[in-house]
Amino acid sequence: MFGDIERSRIIAYTAAFIGLIALGSWISLPLGNIPLTLQTLFILLAGIILHRYGALPVLLYVVLGVLGLPLFHNGTAGIGVLLGPSGGYLIGFIFAALVVGFSYEHTSRLIRIGGIVLGTFVIYLFGVAWLMYSMNLGFVPAVVTGVLPFLPGDAIKAAAACLIGERVA
Repeated sequence: MFGDIERSRIIAYTAAFIGLIALGSWISLPLGNIPLTLQTLFILLAGIILHRYGALPVLLYVVLGVLGLPLFHNGTAGIGVLLGPSGGYLIGFIFAALVVGFSYEHTSRLIRIGGIVLGTFVIYLFGVAWLMYSMNLGFVPAVVTGVLPFLPGDAIKAAAACLIGERVA
């Protein structure tokens, strides 16, 4: 264990990405019940940089926020946030980082870009499903509320993550 550079790198990047995701949660635009934040940029980057371990900082971020650390958007915390309208997105973040991470273990640029797109779709999938359940919405109203307002911003964040990932990873 002593001198395991890869393990040390994963631990250091995990801590850094927990901080970056928390920082990104403070940079937000309120769009109804679900704010547009920079969290997704750092979640995609966690997958890009840490590959399959990219889900680790995201999982820890969610767990720490649920346990009461004010890490969620604008310093909110607790299980109530997870059970609120944005809870599905928070769970989707974990799986999105995992999808992006696995895609970045390939050298094909097409697979990597597809992973970023699929990871973003996974966030929407979990978010819309939870919106439908928690707010008793139909599919179309949930998509109109929970996806359409975010598409332009998420496209920009996904493109930025891809460009940053090409230079860093």
